[in-house]
Amino acid sequence: MKEAQPAPVVPIPVARALRKLGHDIRDARRRRRIPVAILAERASISRMTLNRIEKGDARASVGAYATVLFALGMADRLADVADPRHDSVGRELEEEHLPERIRLSRRKPTKPGNTGAG
Repeated sequence: MKEAQPAPVVPIPVARALRKLGHDIRDARRRRRIPVAILAERASISRMTLNRIEKGDARASVGAYATVLFALGMADRLADVADPRHDSVGRELEEEHLPERIRLSRRKPTKPGNTGAG
């Protein structure tokens, strides 16, 4: 028999976010009146994995979380998790490093009719 793997050490805010996500997934499943066995089958995962997801366990893969969200019809918002439009810190840092002016490279002008081949 397999030994239980210890839960990975994750920062407390990450653990809280996963726990909330798991509870939200469980609530969405219940609102839809979908039994655990049916949702696990639709997501092609075991009932044990679905149980871990609903508890917010960090041992469940991101792919498993995403597949369950898809099976619940909620995957559309998953693509927006790290969308740059919602990354205010990243945008501010990017703006700090923008050049003040942009210079065009200096090229020798070509004479009309000169293709440069030859």
